[in-house]
Amino acid sequence: MATRAARGFGQYSGVARAVERVGERWALLIVRDLLVGARRYGDLKAGLPRIPTNILADRLKELQEAGVVRRVPTVRGGYELTELGRALEPVVIALERWGWSTLGEPAEGERVTADALVIALGAAFRPDAAAALPPTEYVLHVGDVSISAIVAGRDLDVAPVGPGALPQPRRAMPDPVPEDVLELAVEPTGFRDLVSGVRGAVAVKGPPPGVAILDGGSALLERFRLTFRIDPVAPPTDAASEAGDAASVA
Repeated sequence: MATRAARGFGQYSGVARAVERVGERWALLIVRDLLVGARRYGDLKAGLPRIPTNILADRLKELQEAGVVRRVPTVRGGYELTELGRALEPVVIALERWGWSTLGEPAEGERVTADALVIALGAAFRPDAAAALPPTEYVLHVGDVSISAIVAGRDLDVAPVGPGALPQPRRAMPDPVPEDVLELAVEPTGFRDLVSGVRGAVAVKGPPPGVAILDGGSALLERFRLTFRIDPVAPPTDAASEAGDAASVA
């Protein structure tokens, strides 16, 4: 059992203990990326480009001591989540949904990573809606990363794909493999608007700005909107409210 953090909060409570373990800067982003799959040190550094190397090493050591992360014996320099670490998945998903209400515009130098995209789609997935729709594969290209999301009933399988994708566990492909495929080229703000339900100003059923359909059609785009959605947890700002009103009028 891991020892308690040296700098505790002096409180005997679950929240205090959890924050002692995973509340340091960068810790939950490391957990987020490891939820997608085992990662080498270099993979984690590449996915978190602004983290100093010494901080990444410190966080991994702390997470190991807390019983959240362990080394992968078969992969040199590899890390994976323990059972305790994987239990943080609903926490990370809840934070992802909450964060969409404060996402705003991307700051200079901010980018979307493949692991972040996988978690975002997992947070947006609506199994009740998907259960009534035909099996479908959705391929999204956001900047220089690509992911494939296969939806069959209430099941979702998301994985990075393409030349730069890291090795993933064998995918659980549905039987039969989906014949319907929607492929999109998406800017970060276009992905935000698509998943948030913002409609294009020209056509209610058209893609929002920053979203281009490469394969498929408007019907599959609407299917995506039904399958993936993150609703705000707070009232929209005045600007967002005006945009929504304009879209409704259109």
